[in-house]
Amino acid sequence: MSVNKVILIGNVGKDPDIRYFDNGSAVVNFPLATTERGYTAANGTQIPDRTEWHNVVCWRGLAKVAEQFVKKGTQLFVEGKIRTRSYDDQNGIKRYVVEIYADNLELLGKKGDFQSEGNTSGGYGQQQSSSPASTTSQYQSPASSTSTASTDEADDLPF
Repeated sequence: MSVNKVILIGNVGKDPDIRYFDNGSAVVNFPLATTERGYTAANGTQIPDRTEWHNVVCWRGLAKVAEQFVKKGTQLFVEGKIRTRSYDDQNGIKRYVVEIYADNLELLGKKGDFQSEGNTSGGYGQQQSSSPASTTSQYQSPASSTSTASTDEADDLPF
């Protein structure tokens, strides 16, 4: 058995690039930056922040949600799998591209950040089946996952 699963929380580096195909399906590509915070080692050495850039690909319904709600600077939770593809550049040199094929995309931040032009639905995120043939999807609100514990129970938490 093997597992190919990626979970990222980061910020979108530029507005998504969307393409539609003749059959009506869509694909969106955008870069996502994740940053590991720097620190000071025990001996006083300063370790700087380290930012990694990830190429995220969304298909079908998830692509349409990304087109509407994702823009440069948006903070996202992305869940998916790593895919590697190759191509020959202009000089005939074989190049490799590593991409994250998103299965789940959730927008993080304030509700008002997600409203597109003329859209006040305030969609938060979307899940899509990992099956490539599936076009069904469901919206998932972060509010639905909030704890129902009373404030007295919350005070007992160790953090």
